[in-house]
Amino acid sequence: MSLNPVIARVTARIIERSRDSRAAYLANMEAAIANQPGRAKLSCANWAHAFAASPGVDKVRAMDPNAPNIGIVSAYNDMLSAHQPLENYPALIKVAAREVGATAQFAGGVPAMCDGVTQGRPGMELSLFSRDVIAMATGIALTHDAFDSALYLGVCDKIVPGLVIGALTFSHLPALFVPAGPMTSGLPNSEKARIRALYAEGKVGRAELLEAESASYHGPGTCTFYGTANTNQMLMELMGFHLPGSAFVHPNTPLREALVRQAARRAAAVTNKGNEFIPVGRMIDEKSVVNGVVGLMATGGSTNLALHLVAMAHAAGVILTLEDLDEISKATPLLARVYPNGSADVNHFHAAGGMALVIRELLKAGLAHEDVLTIAGPGLSRYTQEPVLVDGELSWRDGAVESLDTAIVRPVSDAFSPEGGLRMLGGNIGRGVMKISAVKPEHHTITAPAAVFQEQEDFIAAFKRGELDRDVVVVMRFQGPAANGMPELHNLSPSISVLLDRGFKVALVTDGRMSGASGKTPAAIHVTPEAAKGGLLAYVQDGDLITVDAANGDLKLLVDDATLRARTPANVPASKPGFGRELFGWMRAGVGPADHGASVLFA
Repeated sequence: MSLNPVIARVTARIIERSRDSRAAYLANMEAAIANQPGRAKLSCANWAHAFAASPGVDKVRAMDPNAPNIGIVSAYNDMLSAHQPLENYPALIKVAAREVGATAQFAGGVPAMCDGVTQGRPGMELSLFSRDVIAMATGIALTHDAFDSALYLGVCDKIVPGLVIGALTFSHLPALFVPAGPMTSGLPNSEKARIRALYAEGKVGRAELLEAESASYHGPGTCTFYGTANTNQMLMELMGFHLPGSAFVHPNTPLREALVRQAARRAAAVTNKGNEFIPVGRMIDEKSVVNGVVGLMATGGSTNLALHLVAMAHAAGVILTLEDLDEISKATPLLARVYPNGSADVNHFHAAGGMALVIRELLKAGLAHEDVLTIAGPGLSRYTQEPVLVDGELSWRDGAVESLDTAIVRPVSDAFSPEGGLRMLGGNIGRGVMKISAVKPEHHTITAPAAVFQEQEDFIAAFKRGELDRDVVVVMRFQGPAANGMPELHNLSPSISVLLDRGFKVALVTDGRMSGASGKTPAAIHVTPEAAKGGLLAYVQDGDLITVDAANGDLKLLVDDATLRARTPANVPASKPGFGRELFGWMRAGVGPADHGASVLFA
């Protein structure tokens, strides 16, 4: 199938726009490759330090200039379910590396915080910035220059994007991502949402809410809804960072352990010591980035990736814009409905055909680039296969060629929607994005009076007092990266959901985030310029009419210019102390805007 003309046009535009930055990136990569291997340049004392604590067999092998050394960078901690399974990965990797004549070393750990734990709490103000901290920590882990390739162990929200940015900065090293997989299915997501709505209305208590939440998040592995964590895993498949089909295999299973061991073998095989050298800087290019965007749109993934993809691409010298995302979304049919876009979770999606089927359909329709380099080798079609164990040995077979449940995943010919999951909105308020894949069409457009808030607690209190039982556009401002680190505002979703269920037309407009769990809320998020940087959000007053129109991409404040010029903008709230927020003042001061990835690294 020939490439879809829109995908071809956007890709060509990105290539042209990125010509200079990509050329500089590749030049740096080639210079680093020419200086490999790093450990050959280390002095004897340097090298002795690097292997002083290694087992004897590894010390002996380290002296062999043809023996690859694999660095392991991990987000392991045992508090968060998604990362707890990573505890035993390094031991599996080291044994598998020895079996193929290589060595592996735990190069360093990176922080991994959970938006689910910090939701609505002060710590959420550090969440987005943790991505750039993770990227920098990855750089520190690899800076010893003693590795021939690297394995990256991480799963969730900011962790994978941070690891990707760090990996791309070490462009001369092959990079393979090793996931943990999702937890088994628990309480159905629809029932969890129902209990949350009842709690928001005061109809059930905290004990009932905790029981429902604990039945949903109940074991090791990634949360099973299609939020940012699982969108990350989809992205790693579409961009070729994973072994094919490894995203949604459960942790602590024989198949998962076999995939971990194979990741180590593959990391040893793709170094410059063999015949299949795949440095990550060559692997990830403009076409890889476009494939990731197409996957995001086709599966209705997390809005957070509208930030992360821009930043990740920048790390590879690729300049990606919101306009690119919007144009690709309009050309990409929606092929999956996974909660909050539907009732199924990622385990159901995987069983119904999963990533292999989605990638097969995208390639067949000319919506994705086949001619890309992946960690598995040339060609995205490798990812239409799925891993299996046959007599205890890992192998790959063709994945599903048709959906096993069309309520969850469909072919392009029978898509849920002719367009993808995200829409860019723009107007005098600024520009932002809306996740439309979970929002009913009748909620795509609203014009209503504004109710302006600067604190989540104030909104929730107004909701409980009944002051929002009307058609309303909720404006939550001073939630952008420069104001307070751009926290997720998912705590607002249950209350807005209740207002929608009561028959009111409601939307949210904010310079903050809502994530992949935003559900049925029509939310114009990531609004740029943010209120703290002089954006029009700072001038909005209660009662102003606002239009949020996803159908036409409009985001407008219906107040005349003369009236606006006479207004004084609201004061930027002072930064709050405590919970480590003081440590991140320099990041708030130096962060770039949301439409450029909200990063301090590429501001």
